[in-house]
Amino acid sequence: MTVGQQRAWDTRWPELGRDVKALPPGPLALDEWFGRHAPVLLEIGSGMGETTSQLAAAQPELNYLAVEVYKPGLAQLILRADVLGVTSLRLLRGDAVTVLTDHVEPDSLAGVRLFFPDPWPKARHHKRRIVQPDFVALVASRLQPGGVFHMATDWEEYADQMMTVCSGESRLRNVYADEPGGWAPRPDWRPVTKFESRADNEGRVSHDLMFAKVD
Repeated sequence: MTVGQQRAWDTRWPELGRDVKALPPGPLALDEWFGRHAPVLLEIGSGMGETTSQLAAAQPELNYLAVEVYKPGLAQLILRADVLGVTSLRLLRGDAVTVLTDHVEPDSLAGVRLFFPDPWPKARHHKRRIVQPDFVALVASRLQPGGVFHMATDWEEYADQMMTVCSGESRLRNVYADEPGGWAPRPDWRPVTKFESRADNEGRVSHDLMFAKVD
């Protein structure tokens, strides 16, 4: 980590972050951790935090929970969030599946975001992709009725897989099923990530998908 990232980690992580492996059994006491009761949005894979910090700053009414495995990325997210004055963000370092399975109550999340996950482009690696039927079923079980699972990817074949898998989950409905291909219009509020910029430069089209938990 850089000197600044290390300083942010040393001074702010004890308040803002938790290591998933060190969590006590059972659901997270989120109201206590955030210091208030508010709708909870879970973002999976916050990377270096540029998008996450902006999204959390734009929606201070949400308790924004970000899960990421990369320590320097979390430290950089802390730096970015502090610059923007974000107070409604908490961080988890570890596996998102473990978080959802062991530490999130059913029907409790207002939304889940998964932006530009690792596409594992080689066919023999597709099984490593996070968007699989079991994972989508887990997300659906943790969303509250009406809660939205929002995905984005710049790999067309992965987007098709996301569409197929989510469409096959009975507890989810495609919010934009009437749009061409069922794709969600790119929301203006989602910042352009470095991955999306690279995809544009390389001629790949990014797709957004939004599926809501049925009532």
